[in-house]
Amino acid sequence: MRKWLNTYFDFNKGEFNGLLVLFAVIIIVALLPQTFSWFNREEDGIVVQADIRKLEWMERAQKRARTFAGKPGKRKVESEPFEFDPNNLDLQGWQKLGLSLKQGQSVINYINKGGKFSKKEDLKKMYTINPALYARLEPFIKIKAAEVLKHISSYTKRPQKSLMIYDVNTADTIQLEEIRGVGPAFAKRIANYRDRLGGFNTLVQLLEVYGLDSSKFEEIKGQLKLSSLELRQININTAEFEDLKNHPYLKYKQVNAIIQYRKQHGKYTSFADLKKVANLPAETVDKLAPYLSF
Repeated sequence: MRKWLNTYFDFNKGEFNGLLVLFAVIIIVALLPQTFSWFNREEDGIVVQADIRKLEWMERAQKRARTFAGKPGKRKVESEPFEFDPNNLDLQGWQKLGLSLKQGQSVINYINKGGKFSKKEDLKKMYTINPALYARLEPFIKIKAAEVLKHISSYTKRPQKSLMIYDVNTADTIQLEEIRGVGPAFAKRIANYRDRLGGFNTLVQLLEVYGLDSSKFEEIKGQLKLSSLELRQININTAEFEDLKNHPYLKYKQVNAIIQYRKQHGKYTSFADLKKVANLPAETVDKLAPYLSF
């Protein structure tokens, strides 16, 4: 390039180098505006992208807010304290006091099941009413005494249902189940024990039924009576082992002892003779007395 220029101009080496530098500066100055324009476009693109993302986020947030507000039970009713009777307040009223739909419904359910607030402090027993909420509502609670008295009297004046009386010696298992406090299991046990025994001589013998303790006996005895039906008796002088083995007052060894004593000493003439049998306590003989004949 230097030789080509020297054909037209007479440049030494220093002048030639200065000329190259001048050309370089001219080129840089010519390209500088385009370079700045490119950087500005890059920055504008970043700003635009940021604005688009912000708008998209705002649109999604508004959509979620509309969806949340549209769901039943999710809208929060503005709290507006006012004088109220908790026994008569409806669901909307509870929501206006600051309770959610679920919390207000639990109070309504309590009242519908017979619950009543007789004094202000009763409201604190509701698990949905926290101490802070109660403290805010307490000045506005106005309970009508007449409503409380009406509620109480509606229960105290209810007529008591009369209880049926059942004959424990003649009732079948279905009838025994109708006794208040006696279920299918107890009814079956009572009937089975009665059959083994030969009939109940006294109501106290029900305490001998498996699982029927004194508290259960006190609960049901007012519903029971004993008929004049004769008890099933066993002739002690003709009875064999099979006739005596199932009686609840006798054990196998005692049955054998009764039969062996009769074989050795002859027929029994009285209960005094039975009390002479070994392994047969006098208490057992006394209990057996209504069920034996000579």
